[in-house]
Amino acid sequence: MAARDTQPAKTRVVVVDDSALVRSLLTEIINRQPDMVCVGAASDPYVAREMIRTENPDVITLDVEMPRMDGIDFLSRLMRLRPMPVVMVSTLTERGAEVTLRALELGAVDFVAKPKIGIADGLRLLAQDITEKVRIASKARLRRLAAPPPAADAPGEPSVARPSPPVPSIGRLSTEKIIFIGASTGGTEATKEVLANLPPDSPAVVITQHMPPGFTRSYAARLDSLCKIRVAEAKDGERILPGHAYIAPGGFHLSVERSGANYIARVQDGEPVNRHKPSVEVLFKSAARVVGPNALALMLTGMGADGAKAMKEMRDAGSYNYAQDEASCVVFGMPREAIAAGAAHEVLPLGQIAPKLIERLKSTAGLSINRV
Repeated sequence: MAARDTQPAKTRVVVVDDSALVRSLLTEIINRQPDMVCVGAASDPYVAREMIRTENPDVITLDVEMPRMDGIDFLSRLMRLRPMPVVMVSTLTERGAEVTLRALELGAVDFVAKPKIGIADGLRLLAQDITEKVRIASKARLRRLAAPPPAADAPGEPSVARPSPPVPSIGRLSTEKIIFIGASTGGTEATKEVLANLPPDSPAVVITQHMPPGFTRSYAARLDSLCKIRVAEAKDGERILPGHAYIAPGGFHLSVERSGANYIARVQDGEPVNRHKPSVEVLFKSAARVVGPNALALMLTGMGADGAKAMKEMRDAGSYNYAQDEASCVVFGMPREAIAAGAAHEVLPLGQIAPKLIERLKSTAGLSINRV
């Protein structure tokens, strides 16, 4: 009996999906894991609400689009009244991507993209991804909503860009400078926080965020509507310019190369690196090799160690590096590994990263002016 008492408790999961097939498959996938159990499967949010009360789950998987009350409306209410880890189950469509990004804004930890056709086989192939995200979610640090979503935004629709406070200009600055960002779980909102606080005359920003194909274009468009710099998916061979941010397309690696006096983006297919494509390791290695002391690197929230070694290579090549601190991370995996590797010069709360970055850029711009 004593031995049984020392066994760790299984992660309790409630599945919410209007498809009986998906509910059955997700229940089967979860129950096959030795460390988790599906304690209920609900066909809509009203059934789920009662199930949450009675079963007290650790994690919910939530379909984006359902009858009676859509997943976004339910998530919004849940995160205000009874916050808990949620993994969204999204369809691989443009609308599915936009609604999923809204869910991440509202506090969902992560999402799984289910195929539009061949759902049964597709979900079985995604079993490892699904269960890993449930495990991560069960340990994630939840973000509480600062305020209810504005009434002007219809449920399930992208939020309307709100005016943001003015951001100080950096002033005269070498176009050689480039900011590199790596992020994973929780990173869509963390990256938005940084980019929204950069001025239009910011150096170029190059970003690898772990996201599947079909979602990065909507993510870039959403950031572009919220930020003072221009944001877009990176295109192979395009010139990297100040005042612009470039996001690695889902399913492709992003790196930088030198072409004469210019930096260009290289978007390429290839094998996953550290199980990821795009991989932060690929981007940061190119930064160390090509940009050297003109690079600044940010390692934001995420699971795993992708990019930690390459970030140390960046530091060794002369870059200045920041890591997000544990308290402000949804998952303190990638920043922790970067810190352990000796890659970070400063470890900061998310809200302090952009101001510190601007402060450093302005001070280095002043130095360069003094040398002229």
